[in-house]
Formats: sequence, structure tokens, C-alpha cells
Amino acid sequence: MTAPIGQFVDVGNGWKLHYHAIGAGPPVVFLHGSGPGASGWSNFHQNVAAINAAGFQAILCDSLGYGLSDKPTDVDYTLEVMSSAVVGLLDALGHAHVTLVGNSQGGALAIRIALDHPARVGRLVLMAPGGLEERETFMQMRGIRSMMRCLYGPEGLTRAGMKMLFENQLFDASLVSEALVDERTEAALAQPLHVFKSMRVDNLEHELGRLACPVLGLWGMDDQFCPVSGATKLAERVPNVRVTLFNRCGHWVMVEHAAVFDRLCVDFLLHG
Repeated sequence: MTAPIGQFVDVGNGWKLHYHAIGAGPPVVFLHGSGPGASGWSNFHQNVAAINAAGFQAILCDSLGYGLSDKPTDVDYTLEVMSSAVVGLLDALGHAHVTLVGNSQGGALAIRIALDHPARVGRLVLMAPGGLEERETFMQMRGIRSMMRCLYGPEGLTRAGMKMLFENQLFDASLVSEALVDERTEAALAQPLHVFKSMRVDNLEHELGRLACPVLGLWGMDDQFCPVSGATKLAERVPNVRVTLFNRCGHWVMVEHAAVFDRLCVDFLLHG
């Protein structure tokens, strides 16, 4: 499904972020991962209806450098820079208190924001979040290696490379539609390589004990991007956490097990 154009907001530093705000009620902000062509809509549109039906507003954010958001080439894409843009979005929308839902790099962003602004984050949903290992560990993962080949291979970014990348995202590769590959390839070709070359995701595992809010952790046992050992780190180090593991599931719990993901999230939003 091709993303409709949402809204744009000034988040400071001369940057604009693009987002979709769907439904009414307390805000739930969705933060996507760092794969080429990623956007809030492409990662999470299938989960919006359940969130809305439970009485919450879904805000699907395109991170700085992604989707229709600005893609500056004069800044490094560190967690601090990217999280500051998300906080700028919350400020501009007047949201003093939110739930954050983050996958992969979006999970690392959610953790960073919750650590830096604990009064603003009431709950966290983390799906295979990045930032719980050293860079060298991530670089050994099959999915990360496929992303590097896709971005920096001799032919440059191609549709074939993107298809191979997305087949590594899921345990069931048949769920990768041709329309998804087309949409994400088109979006990826519009991204400067600087976004990926300057990306930095710090290891946050030793800060997990400072998370003050309730956390729901979700992880696919067949994840090829973020090692499933991170689920144990969440369970051991976060003071108030519930962690669920999914067998026959890759990096996108919200896609491969959408109905269960929706039920768990709604229960967590309503009851903690």
C-alpha cells in the first residue's frame, strides 16, 4: 500500500519531519528502523486500526533522513541527533506525555528518548531494539550484512538487492510482496548514502536499569538483524518489563504476527 502524504512539522535546526496522525486519544508514537526506504507508514500502517479502536491516536513518524522527512547531509545521524528531531516533533504537536513504540533503530531511539526525557514517556514497546550490542556484533548478523551489500555493493542499490534484504527481514519470505519491494526501492533511491554512512547507534545496554517506565519487549527468535540475546538483556536489566519471544519470526513482529502484536500492545497500553 503506497503511503498517503501526511503532515509536516518544523522540529528545529531548520528540519522538517513528516508524520501521519491517525485517530484520536492519548498519543502512541511509532518509530521505524534504519533499513533503506523505511518510513513510519511502511512499517506500521497495518497496526493502526487496532490502536485506534482501543482509544489511542497513532502517530507514524518518518525519522530524520527517511520517508518524506528532511535528509540533511551536513550532520551525522547519531542517536542524539535523531532523537532530538523526534522530541522536536513531540514539542511541535504539544505532546508532553506519550507512549513510544520502536523497532530496530527506532527501538534504540525510543530508549534514548525515555532515558533523556523520563517524564515524557509513559510506556515503551520495544521490538528487537537496536543499541543493545556493540557494532561488531551487529555486523556479524546475516541481515545486517545483506543491508551493507545492498547499500555498498558494486552495482549500487538495486531492486534485486532490496528484495534480498527484505527476505532476510522475515522468517516467511513469501510475505515480501513485489509492491513492498517497489515502494521501498523507490524511497531508498531518494535517500543520500550519507544517512547510512554517518549512522551511529550507541550501545545502551548498561543504561537499561535507568528506564523508569513500564516496558513491553517483543522479539522474533529468527531475527537476522538484532541478536535475540538482547531480549535477555531487557528481561534482566529493565526494572519493569515483560518480554515475549516469537518462534518462526524474524525482525518484524508487527508484520509476521500482526494480530498478536496488536493484542499485546493494546493490553499493555490499557493495563501496563
